[in-house]
Amino acid sequence: MVFEDIYELYWQKIFRLCMGYVNNSELAQDLAQETFIIVWRQLPKFRNESSIGTWIFRIASNNCLKQIEKEKRFTKAEIPIHLEEKKQESMEPQIQLLYQFISELPETDRIIISLELEEVKQAEIAGIVGLSESNIRVRIHRIKEKLTKRFKENGY
Repeated sequence: MVFEDIYELYWQKIFRLCMGYVNNSELAQDLAQETFIIVWRQLPKFRNESSIGTWIFRIASNNCLKQIEKEKRFTKAEIPIHLEEKKQESMEPQIQLLYQFISELPETDRIIISLELEEVKQAEIAGIVGLSESNIRVRIHRIKEKLTKRFKENGY
């Protein structure tokens, strides 16, 4: 597959996956771009041991996890109180809320539900995160229950 085709096919999916991790559209865009830089560099070495999508999702997940670890190592400075939080204007409030709730999940749950939302097959998700397919099914069910509960608590 040609890189340009891969980019077109996977850009939105990888961006949404990154949003699930960081709940910040600018940072998610940066992480997605970094992912595709890695894909571009590593594409000649791709061995077709898994699908190209599984490979790209794994790269994106590892990239996001590295970012989260990096953030944990640095102390966060206090944001001035008078600043208003800016949100991505084009996203519906429920979608923004969904990304917020997903970003509050444990790391493994974040990747599982983000990949599920991208309609990645559960067998592929199992391969990406290193769990059994039956464990993935159970975790997806539990994550969906948690997210539904959070929406209900917020009046949706």
